[in-house]
Amino acid sequence: MPTRAIDAAAYLQAFVLSGVVTVLAVRAYLQATDYPQLGGGGLHIAHVLWGGLLLVVGLGIALVFLGGGPRTAGAVIGGIGFGLFIDEVGKFVTARTDYFYAPAAAIIYVAFALLVLLTQAVRGRTGRSRLTPPERTANALDVVLSGLPRGLTDRRRAAVLRLVQGTGPATEAALVQLLDAVPRREPPPVRFWQRGAEWARRLAAWAVNRRWLVWPVVVWLVAEPLVTVVAVILDGVTGELDQEREWGAVLGVSATALVTAVLSLRAAWLLRRDRTQAFRLFKLALLVDLLFGQVFNFTVNQFGAVFAVALDLALLGVVTAEHRRLRRAADR
Repeated sequence: MPTRAIDAAAYLQAFVLSGVVTVLAVRAYLQATDYPQLGGGGLHIAHVLWGGLLLVVGLGIALVFLGGGPRTAGAVIGGIGFGLFIDEVGKFVTARTDYFYAPAAAIIYVAFALLVLLTQAVRGRTGRSRLTPPERTANALDVVLSGLPRGLTDRRRAAVLRLVQGTGPATEAALVQLLDAVPRREPPPVRFWQRGAEWARRLAAWAVNRRWLVWPVVVWLVAEPLVTVVAVILDGVTGELDQEREWGAVLGVSATALVTAVLSLRAAWLLRRDRTQAFRLFKLALLVDLLFGQVFNFTVNQFGAVFAVALDLALLGVVTAEHRRLRRAADR
């Protein structure tokens, strides 16, 4: 069995995030500039070609150079290439090569949703506690050897020592001796984007742990799918749906809203008797909407559905935090 990399999930996350940002940036740029075309004389250089080139560059960096830095750079560049590639999927699933094919947005969403699920699966299988002692030793050696040219910071040295704890006295002693041969390096200065990311992380951690946020979230989870179902029914009665081109997607949105409404109403009914089970159902309702409902939502509303996904993720953070708190309280 191949040796698992402890930072694999971080590389996949960088790939996914750079791909998502690329798709949104490309769509925003093209709309703002009225969809210009690069080329002339019957030629059109589609950005899927640049995507393929960047995928090759990203893969090449990861294959040629050692260390976490080049792998992260390869993941980011490859993610940008994948974003440019998948953005043009409408051209390759339609006979008329239609970039504006309505379900293309849903296909793009599904692709990234599957990559997120893959990242979470890999994260669960490559944590320190899930790796075997030989795998942890191999990862520690990888960090040490990649630090030979420029040195290792004290933080990286401590991470190496944590990795080899419990692998055996001989292995631990050998890694300590090898670390002594690696030059020390001062940590790089904290960059502005790192400060911004840390501030955002702390803000998110603070928000999801505010108890006063829980009840507005509960009200929204119960009311929003019901409003969606009622709105679709009213549009059908008034004839507004007659102008809708994507009937299948509208039915999908309606069916998903109905399922999430039933789950949320059941969860609300359980709040007084079993709050842990209630918030498990709220979490399930959000996951149903994210994994199924938003696929149809992207077909109907195109990239206007991005806000709905962001809102669902924020609500999921609050609900998950409350569910974990209730489970910890029940286990005491």
